[in-house]
Amino acid sequence: MTVLNQHLFPAYRDQADYPDETRIDWLRRDRWMGLPQSEAALSQLEDLLAYPKRGRMPCLLLFGSTGMGKSEILSRFSELHAPAFDERAGITVMPVVSVQMPPEPTEEEFYTELMLAMNYAEFGHLSLRTLRALARRTLAEFGARILVLDEVDKMLAGTPRQQRIFLNTIRFLTNDLRIPIVCAGTEDARIAVLTDPNLADRFGALELSAWRNDHALRQLLASFAGLLPLRRPSHLDDDQVRRRVLALTDGVTGRIFRLMEAVAIAAIRSGREMIDADSFDDEQLLLPLVSMQVTAGGRRAARCRRP
Repeated sequence: MTVLNQHLFPAYRDQADYPDETRIDWLRRDRWMGLPQSEAALSQLEDLLAYPKRGRMPCLLLFGSTGMGKSEILSRFSELHAPAFDERAGITVMPVVSVQMPPEPTEEEFYTELMLAMNYAEFGHLSLRTLRALARRTLAEFGARILVLDEVDKMLAGTPRQQRIFLNTIRFLTNDLRIPIVCAGTEDARIAVLTDPNLADRFGALELSAWRNDHALRQLLASFAGLLPLRRPSHLDDDQVRRRVLALTDGVTGRIFRLMEAVAIAAIRSGREMIDADSFDDEQLLLPLVSMQVTAGGRRAARCRRP
């Protein structure tokens, strides 16, 4: 390890000595970062998991723009409470059951996805009534303490009747099992839940808002400076850098991560081995998301038109 790597966090210093392609592969892999909003959401989920059973269980709506990290938060929560086999009872305990909404929001499709989420694949051609009863019984047998429904805004793709049935299904499950339900999605998810006043009254709402040019963004970029496997110190604690990042990403978490991945890879391949404000002006930099390309193209066009 060279002295230049001292600018990195201790846990990441070895990565800077890896070959270029190894570092690039490392950059492209998923990893969890404890961002303030993410940690706040996890804290809310943990509170719900520990909630004692009662007649009217509290629920949570986690919503925000696409790319704000909702699915990553739910995945992290599920990993922290992964299924475990109880040898004494001889059964699998699954405290968190996480389901992605099916493309067609029918009751039958929903219960099918719910059973698949509990690794139950052999249920053949069951009637809806039987499938519903099997799902309720399996949730109870697995000791489910919280049910997570991701991309619940897909419900709006259904007919008004399908939407009403699905909302009734949510209310029925939380009443029957006495467990909290977490719904996640875009702003449309909030609209979907609001269509049922009785259900909306049970849901606390937690919005993942876009990043702004403030202390939280400074902390995020400082974290990138300490973990990106570059061999020279990056200059990310700079207002110009923060403005460039926000202009290119509109403050969307997923876009920021992809942008930082792209500029870090460009820094490795060019031999520059650091990131500063000039890194975001590289015309050869291929921004990895179409939405970011459009944003960047608009900024470049505006600069070209400027007298």
